[in-house]
Amino acid sequence: MEEDVKLATVEDTVEYHLFLVPDEPRDAERHKEILQKYIERIMTQFAPMLVQYIWQNQPFNLKYKPEKGGVPAHMFGVTKFGDNIEDEWLIVYIVKQITKEFPELVARIEDNDGEFLLIEAADYLPKWLDPENSANRVFFYHGELCIIPAPRTPGAVSWLPTAPPTIPQALNIISTHPEKILASESVRAAVNRRIRGYPEKIQASLHRAHCFLPAGIAAVLKQRPRLVAAGVQAFYLRDPIDLRACRVFKTFLPETRIMTSVTFTKCLYAQLMQQRFMPDRRSGYKLPPPAHPQYRAHELGMKLAHGFEILCSKCSPHFSDSKKCSVTASPLWAGFLDSLKKNDYFKGLIEGSSQYQERLEMAKNYFQLSVNRPESSLAMSPGEEILTLLQTLPFDIEELKKEAANLPPEDDDQWLDLSPDQLDQLLQEAAGKKEPEEPVSKEKEHCDLTQVSKSMKAFISRVSTHKGAELPRDRSETPITFDADSFLNYFDKILGPRPPESDSDDQDEEDSESLESDDDLDFETQEPGEEASVKGTLNDLKSYMAQMDRELAHTSIGKSFATQKQMESVVQATNSNSDEDDSGAGGPVMTPVDVDLNLVSNILESYSSQAGLAGPASNLLQSMGVQLPDNTDPRPANGWRMT
Repeated sequence: MEEDVKLATVEDTVEYHLFLVPDEPRDAERHKEILQKYIERIMTQFAPMLVQYIWQNQPFNLKYKPEKGGVPAHMFGVTKFGDNIEDEWLIVYIVKQITKEFPELVARIEDNDGEFLLIEAADYLPKWLDPENSANRVFFYHGELCIIPAPRTPGAVSWLPTAPPTIPQALNIISTHPEKILASESVRAAVNRRIRGYPEKIQASLHRAHCFLPAGIAAVLKQRPRLVAAGVQAFYLRDPIDLRACRVFKTFLPETRIMTSVTFTKCLYAQLMQQRFMPDRRSGYKLPPPAHPQYRAHELGMKLAHGFEILCSKCSPHFSDSKKCSVTASPLWAGFLDSLKKNDYFKGLIEGSSQYQERLEMAKNYFQLSVNRPESSLAMSPGEEILTLLQTLPFDIEELKKEAANLPPEDDDQWLDLSPDQLDQLLQEAAGKKEPEEPVSKEKEHCDLTQVSKSMKAFISRVSTHKGAELPRDRSETPITFDADSFLNYFDKILGPRPPESDSDDQDEEDSESLESDDDLDFETQEPGEEASVKGTLNDLKSYMAQMDRELAHTSIGKSFATQKQMESVVQATNSNSDEDDSGAGGPVMTPVDVDLNLVSNILESYSSQAGLAGPASNLLQSMGVQLPDNTDPRPANGWRMT
């Protein structure tokens, strides 16, 4: 019975472009031939690292792209990475390494969000750089991130265009002024931190688990380990129509199941594990009790079998034989195989041995996907590839059962259930913090809440625009000064001088008189009509404000703010209250609002309502360097005290 169906979502895509510099005038056919040679060299050189990688949707690939719209002919690739963001950052690492290994190449890379490398380094970018002027400015050259700057004034630097450069202009600037376009060390460090650990990180991204699978799927995955991604995605993105094919299995019968070891990426394994699903009774797939020691292997195998059955159900039983082309028939295969041997891809294995054949099959698969990619109309779907392998691949169920008795141990999946401390550490590493923050000691639990008020005031005094407000990049950075007197004097000229603190009802009359004199306003440079219009607007504004004051005076909104008397001692507050009772007949006493107390109280209330989760209050305070301890006090947030 279906319990949790994951609907298909828009898949994220990354594009990468590799240009040859200096881009000298060449014959189009000759240029294409040169770029094709580069593609073959690049894919061969990086084959040992990529053949065993399991991509979420599509692999890293390169193809020739002819000149179009002023963009010169170059090497181009596009990869749908879907939910596995690590695929995208692996491609960033590959592209960066390509420009390091081939210094004559320049690369740029972008995804659905645009210049995502700049997004990663947003905290360190120069202030002039924004999404509107960043087009064609970010490149990899000689293995380093480069940003083509913009001149401060038009024509200030002869070799810099005033507008965002075109691709030919950018390539010319990179080849002639490489030392002047190198991104700052902090920007490069932010990007390098994100790809740190590759290529060793590839193995760390894999997860091996035992699965109770039909023998046909076990044989297919042994030959094509990457097809596990297609099977997981078919199950993860299933819909009710897909599940109709799984009411009665036709391709992968449950009685043929055996225990086998399957290699996933952590993303694929998590997608499979986190899905709740019960098979149809008619399918023949039954699960043991949850307490069974192999329950997880049975559950994983059942889900994966549904995914493979869905893939095969979408294929015609007599799909075109034109798609069944042999890899070795390609004219590029012989050269590709020779290059693999020169790069010690086979690690000295004896030709014809089982391990040699296994690596050879992986190389053929990699070649078909990344080097000799057929047109989309001729490319096999995963289901067609699975059916082809089942028809051509002999396998012995009894032999597979014998292998099941000696399976390697499966990996620990405790990483699926991270503790709060582990999650905090991962978030700190992602934010670029080298060392985790020290836990709050008992002595520091009673933090100085006046620091919260000071930090918020400093934040408010900083520069802000319609694009957002600036946060201090360094806690030691001097805050921007704010001349309050000049600011108030400016508004005095517009709205009149501030009235003295008084309870008199004549306040409105005094305010209106303050606007009668033209000497306080600079109307000398205005036309008579404009002067009258401005004066009329100010009178209307003052009228509105007076009306608002009268309406609010009859509400209880003032009681929602803490006043300065709430900061006095209990004895003083009691005496003050008795005094107020005695003088109550003289009219209400307007007590000034305690801005600091209200500010801190509201922030703490917001922080407490987050219940330990991430939220606006904690995010804002952390960005300003303020770390609040956990609220273990059962009292409400407004019970916190300022020390």
